[in-house]
Amino acid sequence: MSSASHMGYTGPPMVYLASQSPRRSQLLEQLGVRHTLLLPSADEDAEALEVVLPGEAPADYVQRVTRLKLEAALRRRIARGLPDAPVLCADTTVALGRSILGKPRDAEDAVRMLARLSGRSHRVLTAVALGQGTRVVQALSVSQVRFAVMDAHDIETYVASGEPMGKAGAYAVQGLAAAHIARISGSYSGIMGLPLFETAHALRQFA
Repeated sequence: MSSASHMGYTGPPMVYLASQSPRRSQLLEQLGVRHTLLLPSADEDAEALEVVLPGEAPADYVQRVTRLKLEAALRRRIARGLPDAPVLCADTTVALGRSILGKPRDAEDAVRMLARLSGRSHRVLTAVALGQGTRVVQALSVSQVRFAVMDAHDIETYVASGEPMGKAGAYAVQGLAAAHIARISGSYSGIMGLPLFETAHALRQFA
């Protein structure tokens, strides 16, 4: 896909990205990382990997799920007979205290999540895992996001846009939700779904 940047990309010549998120692909391109998608086949139950264990802390959850996704993707590459190269996985979750807010089930669930986030600060945790063979490098990015107070009309209008669906915490920081985000502390790219600093550091270890 994209070629190395003029600043001198230091990492493997090509990686597999095991994610259906177009944002993660775009962020990798921003780093100048040539990558190929390695997506689950129809018979793989990718959603089953995202089940939260009872009492599981958000940081433990997002790192465990990312490692499981990586292990599945490494097996997938071998099963498909694809050339050897590092495989990159990431997972993002939104946490309000110890409560994990995943992807909304439907519009009603999205409204409920956004009502909880309104006027409050929450954490966005994105875990990254890069693996090749038996070698794995993992990293975790934790950021803080504060929403302004949103009334029922604000929330319903945003949910009606369709943007919250498929997004952890029912919002996309780079989209329409930006109009309601009062403050961010941490990694903007991490909140989007792929922390570039941590990802670049991991990639350098596979150069």
